[in-house]
Amino acid sequence: MTSPDALVRVATARGVTTLTLDSPHNRNALSTPLMTELLAGLAAAVADDAVRAVVLDHTGPVFCSGADLKETAAAYASGTVPAGMLGEVLVAVRECPKPVLAKVAGPARAGGLGLIAAADLAVCAEEATFAFTEVRIGVIPAVISATVLPRLHPRAAAELYLTGDTFDGRRAAEIGLVTAAVPADGLDAAVDRYRASLVKGAPKALAGTKELLRRRAATDLRAEIGELAALSSGYFLSEEGREGVLAFREKRPAAWVPAGD
Repeated sequence: MTSPDALVRVATARGVTTLTLDSPHNRNALSTPLMTELLAGLAAAVADDAVRAVVLDHTGPVFCSGADLKETAAAYASGTVPAGMLGEVLVAVRECPKPVLAKVAGPARAGGLGLIAAADLAVCAEEATFAFTEVRIGVIPAVISATVLPRLHPRAAAELYLTGDTFDGRRAAEIGLVTAAVPADGLDAAVDRYRASLVKGAPKALAGTKELLRRRAATDLRAEIGELAALSSGYFLSEEGREGVLAFREKRPAAWVPAGD
């Protein structure tokens, strides 16, 4: 059970764990305590065989305002800042073997954009706003670039990184930061549609597909095709592959699909 004073709420139902950022007093800033709880929640979801996907949600009007600048200012005396843990969070989300879906109902800034980009899928309200504000406080969007730049169109990245200008959900979808932008009153339904689709995937196949999506382009096409053909055969011959083919032929849900989906 989640503690009453938790900064990240954890709830699991019908094969999906929802991790809700719950620190509205500082706009869900990425403080060390919040990131610690987020890492723990992700690890628990990964370890739970019943969990097929993870949703990142938030309370309050803001999805995530980025780094906790109050904590950062206090850390100056030691000569360090808590940027390293943000890197750990982005890696944990990006490399989570289970699909991660970000639900963004409100503004996101700086590190919050890194979190959105690290997720496999992201749905935002059209009214949500975004900005890479780092240059305006004398820093650069360094750590988050590991997840953000592979998503963004290069010209858009240059414009938005250098100006720090604010853009809306529709622009976020156009440039690849989010998967889709929908009217605010349709956000829950859009997330539910993705959730229902994700839990129909076989757990090992979903993890393998995520690895496939992270593969770098090969210079030797024949070698690449050979490796991928062997990989494909392995999945077809696996327990999941055999069950999936049989379920398709028998016109029934596969054994891994939660009841009701």
